[in-house]
Amino acid sequence: MTKFGEIISINKPVLIDFYTDWEEADFNLDTLRDVAAALGDKAKVIKIDINKNEILAEALRVKGNPTFMIYKDGEMKWRQTGMQDANTLIGLVQQYV
Repeated sequence: MTKFGEIISINKPVLIDFYTDWEEADFNLDTLRDVAAALGDKAKVIKIDINKNEILAEALRVKGNPTFMIYKDGEMKWRQTGMQDANTLIGLVQQYV
């Protein structure tokens, strides 16, 4: 979890997609690519596999797939479980730029 702490402590928004390796992962990957392209270097976009990071997922009480979170300066700013479209995610992240 040390790496996670370093990732979320940066001074720009970090959008995290907690996912499992299901069919929706491919859809989310395209969505996140669009989000990352639109935001450029103003924000960081990462995916975290729940199955490979069970301790972190449990610590954050991630129950649904996918679960999206936005962090800035080490603080969670927003969290939502369920599919999100690229425009919604871009708008949410831009609130914290």
